[in-house]
Amino acid sequence: MSAPTLAGLTGAALVGLGLYGLLVHPHPLRKLLGFNLLGSGVFLLFGIIARKGAAAGFAADPVPQAMVITGIVVAFCATALSVALLLRLFEAGGAATLRPDVGRDDSD
Repeated sequence: MSAPTLAGLTGAALVGLGLYGLLVHPHPLRKLLGFNLLGSGVFLLFGIIARKGAAAGFAADPVPQAMVITGIVVAFCATALSVALLLRLFEAGGAATLRPDVGRDDSD
């Protein structure tokens, strides 16, 4: 098995684990971690696809690398903001989870 194939399979596994964590866990911090795993897997897959294109004889294109680096920076900033919001939610309510609507009647 070649290194790009192994990296591609790792990226696919990260996407799968991220989706699982995002959909299954109700806790916001675990959802955030799942979203970060999903993003990391997408960045890895995008980089591998760009590398395979360069290995196939196409001209080297720096745009995919620039997009991945920009995406990593944006993901880091979004993660920092969401952690700050989770900390603020914890300070305000004593828990980092949102309470479901109690007493809400949807039978209208």
